[in-house]
Amino acid sequence: MPERSDRLDFYIRDEAARRAITEPHRHAYFQIQFNLGGDTEQRIGGFTRAFPRGALAFVLPYREHLIAHPPGAHFVVINFSQTFLRADLDVDPLDLEDVCAQRAPELAPFRFQEHLDFILTGAAFDDARRLAQRMLEANRARTFGSVPLLRGYLLQLIGLVCTQYAGPLTKLAQSGAHRTGRRDAFARVLRHVRANLTNDALTLAGTARAACLSPNYLAHLIRKETGSTFTDLVTARRIALAQSLLAHTTRRIADIAHAVGFRDEGYFSRRFRACVGVSPKEYRDANGAPGPADALDSADALDSVDTAGPRAAPGGGETRGAAGAKSPARAAAKPRA
Repeated sequence: MPERSDRLDFYIRDEAARRAITEPHRHAYFQIQFNLGGDTEQRIGGFTRAFPRGALAFVLPYREHLIAHPPGAHFVVINFSQTFLRADLDVDPLDLEDVCAQRAPELAPFRFQEHLDFILTGAAFDDARRLAQRMLEANRARTFGSVPLLRGYLLQLIGLVCTQYAGPLTKLAQSGAHRTGRRDAFARVLRHVRANLTNDALTLAGTARAACLSPNYLAHLIRKETGSTFTDLVTARRIALAQSLLAHTTRRIADIAHAVGFRDEGYFSRRFRACVGVSPKEYRDANGAPGPADALDSADALDSVDTAGPRAAPGGGETRGAAGAKSPARAAAKPRA
């Protein structure tokens, strides 16, 4: 919070206090933005949603987002730490979307922001604006008792939104919509990895940008979904692609190493043996390479890659797939002497 806030626990400002960020960004704290005038849209995660006057945006820690406010817009930004909101909530910030609604109902708007537009009108809008004004005044004063007062106003604002949207929020919580959002995010990750698998410049940071996630959240997501790291996931798919090329083409092993994203043939051979149990040459000898050298190109081979990762070599026992879990070796002919 220090880079955008004057205090580490809680900070509130209007549009005049600081220049708004104009690029997608993320931070380690919670954020609420309240649009008091100036219709626009918000980008959060992989979604773009309307953000008209009266709308509130609820941003979880490490969630990539952007609200591009038009000239003359009026809005309030509220930043606060997890301990300020709930000191008793001993949960990793990257796991907040999994906290059940009954345990922490104040998290519901943050968990389901990608599924709902929170827009207040009439008396509800007036109440929210009064609460924002009281927070601005209490934050400027910062005397003894200001912190519980600010926390109370903040919880009233969140409670007001939860009350207005009780039906949709309850339905989303019961349907497990947060898991759908996580699956959608992971699908974006896999699409980018697949499209760039043969590019040796494929990185965690670049994949995070493409999937509209923070690098920290992406690493956490992959670990939660597969039990492996980003490097393990990419390596497993590259080795699986190499297996297909070794089995169905007569291309040189060095060329295959480069074609699947490895700059160094020696490193490729070591990783191949670690994943499959035999060297690339031994694998080719066991599986053969029918037809001309161009019988299968990298694009065709990608379509045949096993999503579970590399296949075990003949007689190789077990091998680790992309998810890090062991899978039984597949039956095949023994390597020729």
